[in-house]
Amino acid sequence: MSIYLDHAATTPLRREVLDAMLPFLTETFGNPSSAHAYGRAARAALDDAHERVAARLGAEAREIVFTSGGTEANNLALKGAAWAGKARGHRIVTSAVEHHAVGHTLRYLEKFGFEIVELPVDRYGRVDPDELEAALSDRTILVSIMLANNEVGTIQPIGPIAERVRARKGILLHVDAVQAAPWIDLDVRDLEADFVSIAAHKFEGPKGVGVLYMRHGTHILAQQHGGSQERHRRAGTENLAGAIGLATAYELNGVERPEAVARIRTARERLAEAVLAVDGTELTGHPFDRLPGLLSIIAQDTDGNAVAVALDLEGIAASVGSACATGSTEVSHVLSAMGYPEDEARGSLRLSLGRTTSDEDIDVAVEVVPRVLASLRRGSAAVARDPFGQGDGGRHSTTSVPA
Repeated sequence: MSIYLDHAATTPLRREVLDAMLPFLTETFGNPSSAHAYGRAARAALDDAHERVAARLGAEAREIVFTSGGTEANNLALKGAAWAGKARGHRIVTSAVEHHAVGHTLRYLEKFGFEIVELPVDRYGRVDPDELEAALSDRTILVSIMLANNEVGTIQPIGPIAERVRARKGILLHVDAVQAAPWIDLDVRDLEADFVSIAAHKFEGPKGVGVLYMRHGTHILAQQHGGSQERHRRAGTENLAGAIGLATAYELNGVERPEAVARIRTARERLAEAVLAVDGTELTGHPFDRLPGLLSIIAQDTDGNAVAVALDLEGIAASVGSACATGSTEVSHVLSAMGYPEDEARGSLRLSLGRTTSDEDIDVAVEVVPRVLASLRRGSAAVARDPFGQGDGGRHSTTSVPA
């Protein structure tokens, strides 16, 4: 038995996507910058990929920049806009729950004199648009707020946020939509954003390729220099097969999204009911305005890493939060920002479903996950009562997860 409940970290590559990519890894292998027939064929395919992604985002093909993934897309938007706008101002406004690809990039910019204003969030992980508005000043050049959180699934009120940003002329808005893209129908005209980041591997596309939507007329300083690829915004020979894979996966995702969202939301609620029936468990993130495939909880008196390991031994893949922070000894910055003390935050667990999650997978998960959580909580309680194992005549006791 092997059940994958970590789709928020990455998703399996769809067979249809691989089939679409293979010709561009074999016979149509040309460099899109070459003038001969091989290059022209590659260029035509790359231009078509720009068109296809743009059509899904409600954008123009010239507004699509292919990158090496969501992290590079975020870096290009933030660094590119910051350096291009520094003559006008130095303030950048963001939230306390952004992905590290945003948060760490802004910490880097801080070293060069940029002022980073990190907005607090409520217990659900949401930004207050009024607090954001109050943080804007004449020296503000950029606002970066994610659409949906990668750890707890909370969806931010981007509409009201964009409205407030748009009311202040000259401030750019970046939306990290990497986690949201598989589940939310993105239209850049509705988002009213200047930059939007997505990554293929979150919706069954290949790893190593992403997109930065950049509103036409928006000025940035390129962060990667060399050739004139991607309209001088991102130098380097394009990952043609990756671009084809992203475009194909995003099209398939868009067609199937309504049915997938309804089915997966129902499956998540079924799993949530079973998991939250365990004493000492609590849902994290917004109860309603959240991604349909993401269930995040805290289990008191447990360690999330120990729970994840125990589930792995039972054949269920889960995580404690962002895959980019796995192995860190620090608690989640997202949960800390939401007001959870360190001892509670250490009991976090993220179960994330995807299109390939079956009803049979959930049948198993609703039995195994609560059992593992309850067992580990009982074990923690026993250790708390008898920390030195004296209750068995001096022998140190151990607690194992029942088979």
